[in-house]
Amino acid sequence: MSREVHVRFCERRGVRLPPATLLVVLVDGYRRHDWLLDAVNRRVREELAKLGIPVNEQKSRVVYLERDEAFTFLGFDFRRVRSLRGVWRPQYTPTRHKRRELLQKLQEVFRRHQSQPVEPLIHEVNLILAGWLNYFRIGQANRHFKYIRDWVEKKVRRHLERAGKRTGFGWKRWSTDRLHRVLGLYSDYSVRHGGGIPKALPAR
Repeated sequence: MSREVHVRFCERRGVRLPPATLLVVLVDGYRRHDWLLDAVNRRVREELAKLGIPVNEQKSRVVYLERDEAFTFLGFDFRRVRSLRGVWRPQYTPTRHKRRELLQKLQEVFRRHQSQPVEPLIHEVNLILAGWLNYFRIGQANRHFKYIRDWVEKKVRRHLERAGKRTGFGWKRWSTDRLHRVLGLYSDYSVRHGGGIPKALPAR
């Protein structure tokens, strides 16, 4: 995977599509396939024209991954990287924007549960985490997952300490094992490599 053609188009003439749909076409980087870039672009436009679907020229572009360029699709950032064995491979990670959205959503949950028992808080946090993590766990998301796990555990510890009218985070009182095994805080932050891209984004 070394090149990508971005095409955005809108719903017209009864074609049931989201108001703004992102179409991604991948073309490999072999020189003998250079002709495909123009051919694919031309064919896509021909088919869309038959459906009466205009192309948004300002948001349509060609990305060359071999030039260290990248593109975003379905909440992932895509780029080309060299593996430890020296082989070029695609890498897709959650975008920082999606991670920020998740933390903002969780922050609101913690805010609403201030001075409340921890059980309903953890239940709601677990539902949000499970949806988001299960969607993004198929990419190279280790760093994002570690950041989110540390953030959530810290927020839960702070909630528990405030409930006991104590300051700080209770690092010794509330071990990671106790948070997950005793309180039931979501703990599956594993990443599954080699899976396909999810078909839909987690609910907002």
